[in-house]
Amino acid sequence: MSSMPQTYVAGFHDDESVSKMPYRLLGNTGLSVSALSFGASSLGSVFRNTDDEESLDVVRLALTHGINYVDTAPWYGQGKSEAVLGKILPSLPRESFYLATKVGRYEKEVSKMFDFSAERVLRSIDESLARLNLSYVDILQIHDMEFAPNIDIIINETLPALQKVKDSGKATFIGITGYPLDNFKTVLDRSTVKIDTILTYCRGSMNDNALKDWLPYFKEKGVGVVNASPISMGLLSTRGPPAWHPATDHIKEACAQASQYCSEKGVDISRLGLKFSVDQEDIPTCLVSTASRENIKKNIDSATKPLDETERRVMGEVMERFMLPLKNANWEGREVAAYRQNLEQIQTKQ
Repeated sequence: MSSMPQTYVAGFHDDESVSKMPYRLLGNTGLSVSALSFGASSLGSVFRNTDDEESLDVVRLALTHGINYVDTAPWYGQGKSEAVLGKILPSLPRESFYLATKVGRYEKEVSKMFDFSAERVLRSIDESLARLNLSYVDILQIHDMEFAPNIDIIINETLPALQKVKDSGKATFIGITGYPLDNFKTVLDRSTVKIDTILTYCRGSMNDNALKDWLPYFKEKGVGVVNASPISMGLLSTRGPPAWHPATDHIKEACAQASQYCSEKGVDISRLGLKFSVDQEDIPTCLVSTASRENIKKNIDSATKPLDETERRVMGEVMERFMLPLKNANWEGREVAAYRQNLEQIQTKQ
C-alpha cells in the first residue's frame, strides 16, 4: 500500500482507492496532486443538461476515491459550475482537496466573453468565492490568455492583479492557461509576477503529444503542468467529437479511423487515451470532466488499473498507424481567428 497523500483524511476517504491513485508534485508548489483530477466544466451543463443531485454525488465520489484536484471557472455555465461546487465543497474537509478557478473568460456573448482588466479580475475572484462558498482558492488562473487583445495586457495588467489577489490571501498560487504552447514561454519569460502553474488541453494526448517537448522547460522554470482533456475533447471516443470541435478534418479523420480500429479489436479508445496521458509520470495531473456517476467511477478505474496485454498491443498499433503520422497536428489559431472575426463583425455593425 503506497503512502497516503497530504490531503488524506481518515474516515472521509476510501482507503483502498486512495492507495491505488498515483500522486505527483505540482511544480514547486509543494502540492501533491492526484494523477487524475476533476474538471468541473460538466457541472455547468456545458456538454448536456445535467442533474445537480448527480453532480454533487460525482464530486463526492471523485474526492473520496482519491482525486484531490478540482478545476473550475466562471465561464463554465456562466457561474453554474462554481455554484454547484459551492453546494457540496463546504460540507467536505477543506484539507481533502485543492481547488483551482479562473479569471478572464465570462459570458457567451462574443463582445462580453473576455475581460482581462485588473478591475475585472478583482471582482471576479470575489464572485467566484461567493459562488463556491469558500474563503480562498488554491490556484487562480488566467483563462485562455491567447484571446487577450495582446499579450502585454496579460503581463502588465492581469498578472499583477492576480498577485494582488494572492497577497490578499484569496488565492495561494497563480496559474495561466491556454492552447498554444509557445504562449506560455513568452509569458513565463517576461512576467515579473511568479507563475506557479500552467494548464493546457489536448496537447498531452495520443493524437498530439507536443506537450512532452515542453516539459523540460516548465520543469526548469519550476512550473507545475496540468494537462486537460486526455481524450482531446471527444476525438478519442467512440461517440466522436462534438460539432463545434475546432480540429481540422485531417485530425478528425485519423481519430475516427483509430476509434473504429479499437472497436473492431474490442478495446475502448477512451481508456487508451486516458492511460496514455495519465501514465506520463512527468505530467503531474490530467483533468477529466464528467457529471455522470458511472463515468467518474470508470475514469478512476481506468486511471488506476494497468492496461492488459491486448490493450497494450492495440495502443501500439493505433499509435503507429494513425497517431504518429499526424506528427502532433493541432488547431492553433483557428478559434482565436474565428473569435476576432466575430468581434470585428459586431464592431462594424455598431
